[in-house]
Amino acid sequence: MHKRGKKYKNVKTNIDPEQRFTFREAIEGSLNASFVKFDETVDIAVRLGVDPRHADQMIRGSIVLPHGIGKEVRVLVFAKGEKEKEALDAGADFVGGDELIEQIKGGWMEFDKAVATPDMMGSVGKIGKILGPRGMMPNAKTGTVTFELEKAINELKAGKIDFRVEKGGIVHAAMGKVSFGADKVQDNITTFIDTLVRMKPAASKGTYIRSIAISTTMGPSFKVDPAYVKDLLK
Repeated sequence: MHKRGKKYKNVKTNIDPEQRFTFREAIEGSLNASFVKFDETVDIAVRLGVDPRHADQMIRGSIVLPHGIGKEVRVLVFAKGEKEKEALDAGADFVGGDELIEQIKGGWMEFDKAVATPDMMGSVGKIGKILGPRGMMPNAKTGTVTFELEKAINELKAGKIDFRVEKGGIVHAAMGKVSFGADKVQDNITTFIDTLVRMKPAASKGTYIRSIAISTTMGPSFKVDPAYVKDLLK
């Protein structure tokens, strides 16, 4: 079992596990509870009233957060011909075709996101078992299989995130860095929650947003009362 350090325990003792906060209180609490020397990521976990085993209740998508996620994103593009130059001109870090696929087969993974033109997907599919489990496989639903390379690359560089509901009905996503401050983190969270609310499937019955938790990479979790969602989205 993972053991927590003294600093974590000291912070945790000041938090009532039964207490539910407003979004602002949870955000500020998470930022103030950060005790490490590096710039932690602020994460959110939302439990939804959906059963992802059914296709009509699957929640999956991507959004560009207004303030990004505070991380430099290295973008690889699978393309050929004129599209290679277009990708390079748009700011892609790595561009190529079969040679990149062979490098990835050999264990090279020095990139964060991958984009592919539709005509390359037959070849890219050969490394699906490598990219898929890492959440890096290009997908038309998230806008990363496209001929509009400039748009896709710019969005990824600006902080576009992909999200998908897990088996337990929970969606996890990064909402920025501690150094962003409460206002920027709240802007990002508002955009994310608004997107989830708009994606509510018709097949979802009962309470849709059931629980929300905000935390930093190493810090304790602050639970938000779902009743405050309406106030956040006003």
